[in-house]
Order: sequence, then structure tokens, then C-alpha cells
Amino acid sequence: VLSPCLLLLVLLLLAPALPVPHERGLIFNLDTGELCLQSAQCKSGCCHRHSGLSLARCAPKAAEFQKCSPKSLYGVYYECPCESGLNCDVDKTIVGSITNSDFGICKDPRSSDGS
Repeated sequence: VLSPCLLLLVLLLLAPALPVPHERGLIFNLDTGELCLQSAQCKSGCCHRHSGLSLARCAPKAAEFQKCSPKSLYGVYYECPCESGLNCDVDKTIVGSITNSDFGICKDPRSSDGS
């Protein structure tokens, strides 16, 4: 008889090999609002947390004129990166890059007035 922990480990290891009846996965392809550890797990591409002590959840990417973070190596954001086609207009700093605290505003690079 397998212990519950060992059984869970076996199921997690076999999960990629088993046919998936739905689009949504157990670890990847997560919907908005589901708990995540990395943005790569989310359908939206943004794993967002409100503070350093809060749990991260999948969230939609930032729309035009919303607060944003530039793409990060960490994979978890305090502000989501911009939707496709938009740029996060931000003044990057070394400290902000390390602490994931450089925030800007999503802007359309094709807009004629630059705002």
C-alpha cells in the first residue's frame, strides 16, 4: 500500500503522460484566479501577487493606460505585464529590477501622440 504522499508524487509524475480530457491542466494552463508559482503556468501569462506575503494568482495582463511591470525573470509580478501589442513605458532602475518594483503604464507604440 502506497502512502498518500508517495501516491501524490506518482500521480504528479504521470500526469503529463495521461490524456487530458479538458484544456485546463493541474499545473499549467491555469485560469484567472487560480493559485500559481510562475507566470508560465497561467493562460494569461501573468502570475500576480498583491504583496510579498500574499498568495500569487493568475491574473489578466494589463490593458492600455493601466499600471504594468516590464517582463521579469522572477515570473511573479506585483503589476502584470502589458497585453500583446502594448509596451510598458517605465524608467528601469537597478534596484527596481532586483526588487521587481519598476512600474510603468501600458502604452500603444503605434499611437500618434505617444501617450
